[in-house]
Amino acid sequence: MILADAPAGATPLDPDERLGLKHKHVTTRSELDELEHVNIQEGLQWLSRRRKDQTLNDDFLRDLHKQLFGKVWAWAGTYRRTEKNIGVDPLQIGVMVRLLTDDALYWALHGTYRPLEAAARFHHRLVQIHPFANGNGRHARIASDYYLERHFSHPRIEWAHGFDLQTDNERRASYIAALRAADGEDYGPLLVFVGLRERG
Repeated sequence: MILADAPAGATPLDPDERLGLKHKHVTTRSELDELEHVNIQEGLQWLSRRRKDQTLNDDFLRDLHKQLFGKVWAWAGTYRRTEKNIGVDPLQIGVMVRLLTDDALYWALHGTYRPLEAAARFHHRLVQIHPFANGNGRHARIASDYYLERHFSHPRIEWAHGFDLQTDNERRASYIAALRAADGEDYGPLLVFVGLRERG
């Protein structure tokens, strides 16, 4: 298994996590991307069939990851057990995710933020926690859209704007830069990215 051509900002997998790949014939990033793309489409179908009264919580986020990536990775839906170049200590993931979902539900119930800002903040914190070995950005974008639709009756975010966020391009660079700015409590670039504010 080679898969060395990951885009900038992607989290590298350790050898044990790579062993979790269910398709041993895969050797290139494009082959892996294609498998994951098909699985994600199936996961989105699962999400569209989910009962509307089911809420955002820790179980849902793990189930969602498994539905999006479970046909590709054996560890899909399981919180990572290894340290990464991003994310909280693995022992803190469960607690941090539960705190995030509690906060997000509070924001929706009490109108703490406008819908797009609530979704942007939710997205940033979920990526910052980095619960899974792989697929965190895609998982967090889909979960954020679900949060917008389920708790605000708001349309999804136009994340890509015609670009592929899985490859190196200007849109991905802006996305990574916006997340890094939010790490420092500057949410302005991320709010621009999700379309809440005009670019300065």
